Amino acid sequence: MSPNAHPGQEAIIANGWFQANRWLISRRLSQITILVLFLLGPWFGWWLVKGNLSSSLTLGILPLTDPFVLLQSLASGHWPETASIIGALIVISFYLIVGGRAYCAWVCPVNLVTDAAFWLRERLGLGGASSLSRKTRYWLLGATLIMPVVSGQIIWELVNPVSMLHRGLIFGIGFAWVILLAVFIFDLFVTRRGWCSHLCPMGAFYSLLGTHNLVRVRADNRAACNDCLDCYRVCPEQQVIRTVLKDAEKGIGPVIDAPNCTNCGRCIDVCAPNVFHMGLRFNNKVSVETSHLDRPNHSSGVEVL
Repeated sequence: MSPNAHPGQEAIIANGWFQANRWLISRRLSQITILVLFLLGPWFGWWLVKGNLSSSLTLGILPLTDPFVLLQSLASGHWPETASIIGALIVISFYLIVGGRAYCAWVCPVNLVTDAAFWLRERLGLGGASSLSRKTRYWLLGATLIMPVVSGQIIWELVNPVSMLHRGLIFGIGFAWVILLAVFIFDLFVTRRGWCSHLCPMGAFYSLLGTHNLVRVRADNRAACNDCLDCYRVCPEQQVIRTVLKDAEKGIGPVIDAPNCTNCGRCIDVCAPNVFHMGLRFNNKVSVETSHLDRPNHSSGVEVL
């Protein structure tokens, strides 16, 4: 494959356009549908869902609460209502199954902004390694939980791009769009996947919920890997792929069990030999076909940030 070719071209030729984009299409439908459900009330008066991603009530029955917001509320010294606690438990239970960072890929509307920046960055051929550690987001997560203790207020929600995007869509252009534009420019010109993969404290929090989730991307067919590097080029968390593809001889199983995997499915889309598929975390043993693999490391020639 040519290093200048867009990732997924081989998959399109081998499997067809839809098959090579089915997980991306599903994610976009999920993100847009969730966003539209929240906007139907303010825009058209159809209140199927009241609230926002921080706290909502669906059909007047189902409460859903962002557990990260609930944790900040507790840190600020404010005890939430019973409905908020129930809503947070429902959300936590869901992400313990599908993976915490599935929120980032399938729900978070800011992902539309950062993916757009990544798409444009790829087309413009912008490179350059990041000096930011991926652990920075965990330091910021700690800061967002310390600030409520000190101030008695949920400070992070005042500048949270997710909350600000909702406010911007409902109340019109304002400071919210400045924040979103800053995120877009940062991801476009400063560093690849800078916000979601290096800074966002929400992503850091949800990764902690995805430590032992059941639904996982698997590379059971890794013996068929042709080293095209497309999976690395599209993955927002490139570091989660290398081990399962290259360390079978070390006894590493085919399950991508890193908590920062977003279960976005793009590696499944762009892989022409169909190395990856969505499955469960069970049966994570090295198969006979892959136990003897000794191919060169994928990281050569690839910017892994």
